[in-house]
Amino acid sequence: MKLIRFSAEGRTSTGVVVGDAVVDVGRRAPDLAAIDAMLGAREEVARLVQGATADYRLDQVRLLAPLERINRIFAVGVNYKSHAEETGREVSPRPSVFTRTHESIVPHGAPVIRPKASSRFDFEGELAAVIGRRAHLVSEQDALEYVGGYSCFMDGSVRDYQKFSVTAGKNFDRSGAYGPWIVTSDDIPDPTRLTLTSRLNGLEMQRSGTDLLIYSVPLIVSYLSEITTLVPGDVIATGTPAGVGHRRDPQVWMKKGDRIEVEITDIGILANTVEDE
Repeated sequence: MKLIRFSAEGRTSTGVVVGDAVVDVGRRAPDLAAIDAMLGAREEVARLVQGATADYRLDQVRLLAPLERINRIFAVGVNYKSHAEETGREVSPRPSVFTRTHESIVPHGAPVIRPKASSRFDFEGELAAVIGRRAHLVSEQDALEYVGGYSCFMDGSVRDYQKFSVTAGKNFDRSGAYGPWIVTSDDIPDPTRLTLTSRLNGLEMQRSGTDLLIYSVPLIVSYLSEITTLVPGDVIATGTPAGVGHRRDPQVWMKKGDRIEVEITDIGILANTVEDE
């Protein structure tokens, strides 16, 4: 299933995308009118959708980031060997984790913002794993049972700030993107069998199989669950492969009018334009 948050007719709801149509789950079951609730009740959602008449065409709704205020956004740095090599970074025995704020994220179709403070605005395409069950001290062996689904993530980075502070460089308002939906894990039983591609203005900049992650999705989930109790809807951006703009010669920075796309097989395309602050 493709789970979405959306707005239509002056209200916000949750739904399931079926082909080019949307079934409004939140209207049918108000207790499921949040992404975290849907992820925790996927069997009930599937029953509601089965045989249901669509409420909207997909082009009649505005997609919102599949994220609730209760959810955290975790991100893993330097998690592909190719990216470690292009940055000259050594591989740590543990994942390097930082967080992003809600204010730093926009949904599919909304513009990401290049801040006035810098012209060194870079792209990072990533696979996002989304927690589906409350997870605390889970083993790596069992960790995939706690993943509710997967999505696309664009970890926009302000590089001249990032070199002093990862938190600063990754958290400018509306600098990153997440979506367009969450594909539930029953449709993606093996997250290592996907291909991630990033394109800037139609030109391929990054391409990698997700089997080349240094720290696997199960390892990351298990590791984070040692630190904090993960809850349904928490987002884990799993890292980016080689090809980022600041490691190219010449360097490539996103600018006003650009279009950045992150495509992952079996999930879809997260697409955003770039505007100046």
